[in-house]
Amino acid sequence: MTAPPGNIADRPVVQDDSCTDHRPDDLLSELLRTVRLGGERVVAYRPAPAFSIDFAEFGSVHMVEEGELELRIDGYPRIERVGPGDVVLLPRGDAHRISDPAALGETGPARWLSGTFTIGDPQASQLLSSLPPVIILGTGRAPAPEGLEIARRMVTIEMQSPTQGSAVMIARILDLIFIQILRAWAARPDAEPNWLAGAFDPQIGLSLSAIHRDPSHDWTVEELAQASHLSRSTFAARFTARVGTPPATYLAQVRLDAATDLLRDTSLSVARIADRVGYASEAAFSRAFRNRFGTPPARWRRRTAAR
Repeated sequence: MTAPPGNIADRPVVQDDSCTDHRPDDLLSELLRTVRLGGERVVAYRPAPAFSIDFAEFGSVHMVEEGELELRIDGYPRIERVGPGDVVLLPRGDAHRISDPAALGETGPARWLSGTFTIGDPQASQLLSSLPPVIILGTGRAPAPEGLEIARRMVTIEMQSPTQGSAVMIARILDLIFIQILRAWAARPDAEPNWLAGAFDPQIGLSLSAIHRDPSHDWTVEELAQASHLSRSTFAARFTARVGTPPATYLAQVRLDAATDLLRDTSLSVARIADRVGYASEAAFSRAFRNRFGTPPARWRRRTAAR
């Protein structure tokens, strides 16, 4: 898999006396690199009553400190209501609106922090599009990890007393917040089927690592089952239950995600890219690419370069 410039924290490298590089499997870090996501900035909000604020085109995280907020997400029928201690992540960058639910005077003034993330191309990444539109942790819900409160305090300190390097510091803290929320969500027993829930499965995670380590390999279900130390039938059923798609479908998605990186970041021919990501012919690759993205790979490359 191609590795774009990483804004998310890189995997730690531990060196022993012989300077051998030990890199444990860390699928979440590898997958987050492909998303091209990076923390941008944080804004503190304390608006006057009857407020309504729109957010769009960015991944967002909202950390509620006082009062209550009403959250409406475009295309999402449910209206969410959050309060002090709640943390809200919109990982896909869905447009949304935060409003004052206190029009009838039922709550006090609202105060919260909003952080934004840039996302490389959400339509080009199955990893992002398969996440839910909103993840909420906190009071009365799945608990927020302790590290989130530490991160919030660090952001507040940098905002209140900015100095050299504060912008980069805040961006890196936002990266960490994003990771912490995803970890907590994926570890919940009621997490919906998803690549991230699969990554946290001790056996299915092994097959996912194998796929992402070498997506061009002609993987069979039998090989992936062996990598997971499961029988073929048990593996196929468990993979689909954890990840939400059959192994062959997921492999095709990973290959096409890798192809978008190569189309965007290299001058390799379409035929060479098809070979690099595991397709037997340029024609087969182009058909699969068009089915996924609605346009041939060469046209997708030109359109992306023109942005």
